[in-house]
Amino acid sequence: YVAIGQKRSSVAQIVKTLEEAGAMEYTIVVAATASDPAPLQFLAPYTGCTMGEYFRDNGMHALIVYDDLSKQAVAYRQMSLLLRRPPGREAFPGDVFYLHSRLLERAAKLNDKHGGGSLTALPIIETQASDVSAYIPTNVISITDGQIFLETELFYKGVRPAVNVGISVSRVGSAAQIKAMKQVSGSIKLELAQYREMAAFAQFGSDLDLATQKLLNRGSKLTELLKQDQYSPLKVEEQVVSIFSGVKGFLDDVELNQIKSFEKKLLSKIKSEAPDILNNIKSSGKIDESNEEKLKAFIADFKKGFQK
Repeated sequence: YVAIGQKRSSVAQIVKTLEEAGAMEYTIVVAATASDPAPLQFLAPYTGCTMGEYFRDNGMHALIVYDDLSKQAVAYRQMSLLLRRPPGREAFPGDVFYLHSRLLERAAKLNDKHGGGSLTALPIIETQASDVSAYIPTNVISITDGQIFLETELFYKGVRPAVNVGISVSRVGSAAQIKAMKQVSGSIKLELAQYREMAAFAQFGSDLDLATQKLLNRGSKLTELLKQDQYSPLKVEEQVVSIFSGVKGFLDDVELNQIKSFEKKLLSKIKSEAPDILNNIKSSGKIDESNEEKLKAFIADFKKGFQK
């Protein structure tokens, strides 16, 4: 974990969380905080990357998080201007793209001949007023294999994680998903995008037709379903069951404030009473016809008991 230009208290908080989870046993924290000089903030990501490369080159798998590269770019701009280098767009030097490309392209998966290790980079970029078309964000977007765009407005509305589904894109796409996830999540992105678009118009219209009402209802339920508490990851087969219940319409007539409870109780019940459904999804990586029927019957049966 590379902290660049963060407050010391923020870094301490993250280290405390990692310690509590026992993760510091296999984690290195490189910190060039806001109180450190610009050259150290500029060098910190390269230092962290070199440490990550050691694990990659020795056949291990490492994940590196750069938090965040906007601060590194600002530190580099500060140094360049002091060195009297000609400023370009947003006063950044001309080689600011190279600053990030030479860092992020070092994250790679090696073939078996070279030990089969890997280094995965998660660069974090700060946007100003949600402007994703600024210089540094567009640079990093063009280097990475996709981006998750988090929006302040959604965060304050209580949608957490505050992912903007429209702007968030994966260029690896379904190649990184198991088949079961592809089966259930194929339509969810489109439905959510339509919902966001329709919700903006619906504020002005009072008499909405039935199809629009249905779309708004489904969209609000799916948005609620995708909310997740901090530090509470779900296994992929549990995610599949949750999303399946949403896209197949089981939540359409469940009250909005009951969705979280529905999901929690459903997963708890399926783990204790029908673990074979989860195991089947986990081992086969897909939802076959017989398992789909079982899952539908289980959710329908659970729903009857839940609504009583």
